[in-house]
Amino acid sequence: MYLQSSYYLDRISKYAGSSAAFLVILLSLLVAYDAAMRYLFSEGSIALQEVEWHLFDMIFLLGLTYALKHDKHVRVDIFFERYSKESRDIVQILSMLFLVIPFSLVFLSDAVEMLIQSYLQHEISSDPGGLTHRYLIKGVLVLSFILLILQALSEVLKAFGRLESKKTFLRILGIVMLLGGLVYAADHYDMAYWVDPIVLMFALTLFLLMAGFQVAFVFAGVALLFATISNEVGLGVLEMLPYRTYGIMGNATLMAVPLFIFMGLILERSKMAEGLLLSMGKLFGSIRGGLAISVVLVGAILAASTGIVGASVVMMSLIALPLMLKHHYSPALASGSIAASGTLGQLIPPSIILIILGDQMHLSVGDLFRAAVVPGLLLIGLYILYILFISYLNKEIAPAIVLEEAYGEVCREAFKEIIPPLLLIGVVLGSIFTGIASPSESAAIGVLGAILLAWGKKNFSYETLRYTAIETVKLTAMIFMILIGATAFSLVFNELGGGDMAMAFFSSDGVLGDMDDTWMFILIAMLVIFLLGFFIDFIEIAFVVVPILVPIVASLGIDPVWFAILIAMNLQASFLTPPFGFALFYLKGAAGNKVSTGAIYKGVIPFIGLQLLALLIIILYPDLIYLFGK
Repeated sequence: MYLQSSYYLDRISKYAGSSAAFLVILLSLLVAYDAAMRYLFSEGSIALQEVEWHLFDMIFLLGLTYALKHDKHVRVDIFFERYSKESRDIVQILSMLFLVIPFSLVFLSDAVEMLIQSYLQHEISSDPGGLTHRYLIKGVLVLSFILLILQALSEVLKAFGRLESKKTFLRILGIVMLLGGLVYAADHYDMAYWVDPIVLMFALTLFLLMAGFQVAFVFAGVALLFATISNEVGLGVLEMLPYRTYGIMGNATLMAVPLFIFMGLILERSKMAEGLLLSMGKLFGSIRGGLAISVVLVGAILAASTGIVGASVVMMSLIALPLMLKHHYSPALASGSIAASGTLGQLIPPSIILIILGDQMHLSVGDLFRAAVVPGLLLIGLYILYILFISYLNKEIAPAIVLEEAYGEVCREAFKEIIPPLLLIGVVLGSIFTGIASPSESAAIGVLGAILLAWGKKNFSYETLRYTAIETVKLTAMIFMILIGATAFSLVFNELGGGDMAMAFFSSDGVLGDMDDTWMFILIAMLVIFLLGFFIDFIEIAFVVVPILVPIVASLGIDPVWFAILIAMNLQASFLTPPFGFALFYLKGAAGNKVSTGAIYKGVIPFIGLQLLALLIIILYPDLIYLFGK
């Protein structure tokens, strides 16, 4: 009975996801067409631009329920992956019943009011020549959360049907409800906040994250809980959330996110990385550490073309790691170079995190991309120097390999593999740096270029297009659901006085005290972000922590572009920090028993040190980020 009921609900989500995948392809074509018309023929259309951002809206809104169906809403799985199937199902049911459904119902009630108001006022575009009937896209927002509730119910039915001991679950459910009753009673008698509510809010959030609940829904659910039980806040604070979400929907900068993801996934499926690794390995293999250097260079090329850390680490683990171990490379050096090189996509443009930081800090994405080039090159240089140095000190750690082919032939093969992706990188980033195209337009052009590269390597098909479009929907929906949850969290956090508390902490009465500069703030901010990176993903940090820091950065007169680059470099290090660095999980999952966890940890520690050294250099010499202009 449970499975039959959930089957029909799952079908609805499947249709929503398939529709969103088609819209990804359509969005790429329309943005590229619009860019061509405006730059080649000086003809633009406001209506077409608004159609584009409506397509972007529908992609992530319809994708919310599809991502939930496929369990793509990210969670901190440090402990979750060790749970039994029974425990995982219980966590899933509790997440749906106490986080997803309550938050979605509250959001839905306010979104319906926004929709009705738009319909009654006959709201149209504020731009001449724009679209009419603005209530239609707001109706999609309402529809998306109805679908999310239905899929949450489906997840409850499926998980409950799989439970072997339903009595155990009912006991846990009773305990949770009892705790909820105690919280309500404590609030009724003004006893809820024996501890500062902001501290409680963060403590509960951290506990639920570590317990394995989905990140986006933890932020949303905790925000709803504290808005409900706080006399100072109340549910009224969340009435603005649909309007904030609508603002996200109209953000042209964020439109680049799904397009760059789409481009990266197409390049991943084209087997470009495989050709690069094999040819570069031959090119540099004849020197000590040459294979590790080739991994670094390929990692940089992948970062500038795909920007997807997980894909880069997994691909290089599958292709380069066996080759390095076969030629007697140290497992630690092999693992460290692969993990560190794979994370270059966090910093080297077109980095998704730089796009998100540009949105959260109200900065030009083009300026951030330009400013990130030198730090990226600095990291690449430090990695290569370290590999050469350690290989020189220990001849056995990374021996040279003997080539069976003529070196001239090797160079020609490497040249053929390297030039196409470099041309694509040059077109995409060059158009942004020179101001010829916006990030979303450059990304759309990059999608077309990636399709051409895949077709040229005879690895492009309908199945490739379908797979990459569907995966784009899942990843995009995951990112934007976190943004919606983090927005709700920030609304309640600021209403509780969190923003004022943070400002006071760094004011003249706080930690800065009598200091004449802002170095203490920078030190504490970088330390907090670095430590948080041990436990939670970069997206949550960007959406929750960064907005708290932005007004402080402005009040202290810190260059926001420079500070954003420091954050991006810091977040890159979080991918490598044991024991919870995501790149380490990707590497171990792909490598299997080829390398031990201890070897991976030993290998990444020197590269973490190099990342912190690069961060220190950029802190001490901030003008370096402007070598390619402001």
